[in-house]
Amino acid sequence: MNISFPYMGCVTGYKKILELLGHNVIMPDKPTQRTIDLGVLYSPEFICFPFKVMLGTYIEACEKGADVIISSGGDGPCRAGLYGELHSKILKQLGYDVEIIIFDSIFRDFKDFLRKIYAVKNNTPLYKVLYYTALSFKLICELDNIEKLIKQKRAYEIHRDDFNKCFAEIIKLYDKCYNFKQLRKTKHKAYEMLNAIPIRQPSEEERIRIGIVGEIYVIMESFVNVNIEQRLNAMGVEVYNVQYISDWVRHNLIPRAINKAESWKMYDKAERYKTYNCGGHDMENTGWIVNFAEKGFDGVIHLLPFGCLPELVTRSIIPQMSKDLDIPILSISIDEQQGEANIQTRLEAFVDLCKNRKKNKAAADELKYHQKKSGSPSASTKEYAVTR
Repeated sequence: MNISFPYMGCVTGYKKILELLGHNVIMPDKPTQRTIDLGVLYSPEFICFPFKVMLGTYIEACEKGADVIISSGGDGPCRAGLYGELHSKILKQLGYDVEIIIFDSIFRDFKDFLRKIYAVKNNTPLYKVLYYTALSFKLICELDNIEKLIKQKRAYEIHRDDFNKCFAEIIKLYDKCYNFKQLRKTKHKAYEMLNAIPIRQPSEEERIRIGIVGEIYVIMESFVNVNIEQRLNAMGVEVYNVQYISDWVRHNLIPRAINKAESWKMYDKAERYKTYNCGGHDMENTGWIVNFAEKGFDGVIHLLPFGCLPELVTRSIIPQMSKDLDIPILSISIDEQQGEANIQTRLEAFVDLCKNRKKNKAAADELKYHQKKSGSPSASTKEYAVTR
């Protein structure tokens, strides 16, 4: 089979398991403006933006010879659960003879899930399928953890693009791993490379931490969100994204009763504001916002595709959450009409807001300390507070 898949998250991991199963992997290109233009041209006008980008990716994969595309489904009111059927019909109308295999939740229809496993395992014995799956998942986890670390350290790099270049080299190293021993050696080498990159050491007052929540595709795919994480890092901001493929797998493939994934804990935190999951990552994102506020983060950015039902529900309660939790929250809709200058300006204003709030809070805390120490506000303390 000539197999491809959507470009999203750790594509090296997807490639690895399909290669080990003996398939000819058609690597999807990272989305470009052409990808978006193709998707927009052949998609319903008011469908979700991720649908359009994925369709463009599929068309480009078909142009390169893909005859099978593998993707995941969705659950609840979120329209992602219907992507596969609609994508398949559009591609057939365009004349592409391609099969789209959608892996829905293993708990929804186990027999159907197993049937699809047999369809792609390519006569590989099941014990090897399990080994290859474990190896690929381990690879994805390690690359995700490295990416999480980079999004914190990159804010303090001395030479611009050091971490980007290093991560590109690390991905090449992991792409050459075909067993657990090679993974262990590569992990050790990867952290050596990261630790060798010079960074400045910020003071606690300088540290600005911003969490990113929202629909999984728009917060994971950098071209779609106009490289929002790197833009924030360039402003000296540490970025904490809540969605990675490894976390998604842990959340969805283990029964909730025994699942210890952080994402399930967010459901409990979200119940302060809602009791019903409106689909997608609606409940998780609400809980993550509460979690970021509890951990003293300086702000939260909420990204959503224009017209996304689950995230519009979350967006509707963000003003109240921001007030209750005393944390700035910026909500940005993403679609094919977005402008880089608009997003850059909004990010700069939001980061300035977060920095000023932190400085004012530090000044207020110091003033309280002096008042407590002296027993009452002194003239010098008042003067200090005003100058601050």
